[in-house]
Amino acid sequence: MIAEKSLWRYSRIMMIKSPSQLLRLSKTQTFLVSDLTNIRYLTGLDLSYGFVLVSQRSWRLFVDDRYIEAATKSVKNEIQVLNIDDLEKYLNKCKECGFESDNVTVEQLRNWKRKYKNTKFVRRKGIIEEFRRSKSEIELKRFRRAQRITKEMLRRVTSALRSFPTEKDLAWKLETWARELGADSLSFDPIVAFGTNTSCPHHHPTSRRLKKGHIVQIDVGARYKGYCADRSEVFFTDQPTGLQKKVYRAVEEAKDAALEKVVSGVTTHALDKAARKVLSKYDFEEYFTHSLGHGVGLEIHEGVLLTENAPNTKLRKNEIVTIEPGVYLPGKFGIRLEEEIVVLK
Repeated sequence: MIAEKSLWRYSRIMMIKSPSQLLRLSKTQTFLVSDLTNIRYLTGLDLSYGFVLVSQRSWRLFVDDRYIEAATKSVKNEIQVLNIDDLEKYLNKCKECGFESDNVTVEQLRNWKRKYKNTKFVRRKGIIEEFRRSKSEIELKRFRRAQRITKEMLRRVTSALRSFPTEKDLAWKLETWARELGADSLSFDPIVAFGTNTSCPHHHPTSRRLKKGHIVQIDVGARYKGYCADRSEVFFTDQPTGLQKKVYRAVEEAKDAALEKVVSGVTTHALDKAARKVLSKYDFEEYFTHSLGHGVGLEIHEGVLLTENAPNTKLRKNEIVTIEPGVYLPGKFGIRLEEEIVVLK
């Protein structure tokens, strides 16, 4: 079954100016794109199956009969739309072809090597993802709409808590609100945690009902025209304890310290250190158990990771990253505060 709403009119979102620019990065004569998110980035089409073959002077999109008509009408003129049956003819002419090794199975590669004996397949990883890091104005506009929807969803939480819902009830409300506000969907399954459940960073909503005095952790994001938002907030249902105040203050200061340093050229390690330095001052660093943040775009996690456990990478202008420090005290509670930020300088 084809969801016609999933096919959207192409607008120039690509930061890749020409096919040759992509091939220079891949260091191959041609490049075969199989990752569906990358195909959406290149063509504007949300497909369940297809390939893009990149050569020095052309982009060729191969789709089956379900998508031929919609693709022909939707994609930009410089992308040639062909039937998937024609892929064999073009691949047979390629002496060397890069491919997305993190998206192709061992069995699929084995079949290609048997079928295209004159083609040398070269493993490559993260080629198009590298271009996706810096967002175009159209991408930023879609992200900011997703962000506004997410903020409105979180604004509604306080009122919803007055009816003492279960975690699952509130998670369902978040999804309903996202649709009502014009989102495609949520960016990910929302994290809704009450009380001691908040000490688990990736808690899955349960039938636990809210009680007065519970701390409430929400982590949610809307997706708009493919682009994801991602925010975390904490709500108190009674006067917070002294420890809860201290943890909240520490996490908020850590978040602000990192946000202040977000500029083009700053390293991911420097941001991570800035947040951890604050938490260390409060003796909470050991309770911060995940990365400071990550890149966001067509996928909820894409591009960089803000942690010393990943390669030290400089941020780029128009990259979107999250800043989300947290403190998790086992058996007691956890607090995570998260914002997305566009690297503008």
